[in-house]
Amino acid sequence: MQLAPILLFTYNRPLHTRQTLEALLNNDLSSQSELYVFSDGYKNNQDRKEVMEVRELIRSIDGFREVHIIENRQNLGLAKNIIEGVTQIVNRHEKVIVLEDDLITSPHFLTFMNEALEKFKDAEKIGHIQGFCFPIQGLPDTFLIKWTGSWGWATWKRAWQQFNPDGKALLSEIERRKLSKTFDFNGSYPYTRMLQRQVNGENDSWAIRWNASLFLKDILSLNAGKSLVMNIGFDGSGSHCGPDIIYNTSLHHGELMTDLSELRENKTARKAFEKYYGRTNSFTAKVNRRINRFLRSS
Repeated sequence: MQLAPILLFTYNRPLHTRQTLEALLNNDLSSQSELYVFSDGYKNNQDRKEVMEVRELIRSIDGFREVHIIENRQNLGLAKNIIEGVTQIVNRHEKVIVLEDDLITSPHFLTFMNEALEKFKDAEKIGHIQGFCFPIQGLPDTFLIKWTGSWGWATWKRAWQQFNPDGKALLSEIERRKLSKTFDFNGSYPYTRMLQRQVNGENDSWAIRWNASLFLKDILSLNAGKSLVMNIGFDGSGSHCGPDIIYNTSLHHGELMTDLSELRENKTARKAFEKYYGRTNSFTAKVNRRINRFLRSS
């Protein structure tokens, strides 16, 4: 089996980047894997010091089969950096595993991702592999769902060709086909509003456009049912992650099976997502989180 290259996108968080790399090096397949590190340029002199610290760190990386470092002269922003980086490398290697600089991986993360990439490489119905899982009990080791996450994922060239960066066109099609309620997990999470905000220039999310692109093509994501990824970026240090605890999850250190009994969406898992979103995204839950954040900061 030819292993997929790993793409790591970094910016100005040297401490997070170090932890991400250390965890990745603890993976069983790291020494056999090719690593591409994309270091985005700094926005201003305030960010320059941290960006240069990250670059000093990544220039000393050892332990992978090969390491390629791409240092942007200018700041592209996360969305453009990821879209261009994934496009470039997936066109060269046919498949990729993608991480950002605030993700801790289980020692079996690379094994799971590579096994799934190989096993389902010709399954046109599957376009995304997801390593992070919400703290939801009772999910199988592996399940299919019509949704994509962005924390520790993988894809193939054939699937990435379905990516449409035009958020306005995606939103128009969702509304024309009256799919907003389904896209929003029966109204339990505002993905349509997130896409609208991207169209309005209020966010620059590549992930909502990737989610919508596959959703409209009826292409599924293969998800780990126990989280092989932990996000450590909810400490207020990131450009797109404020402090929050609803995504806290335990890192699963065992192996997960990649077998599937059928190539169709797991309706039980979809209902579980709806219930999780309903519980964590309700008005009361949001108010309680704001109060807790205020108490922690006072």
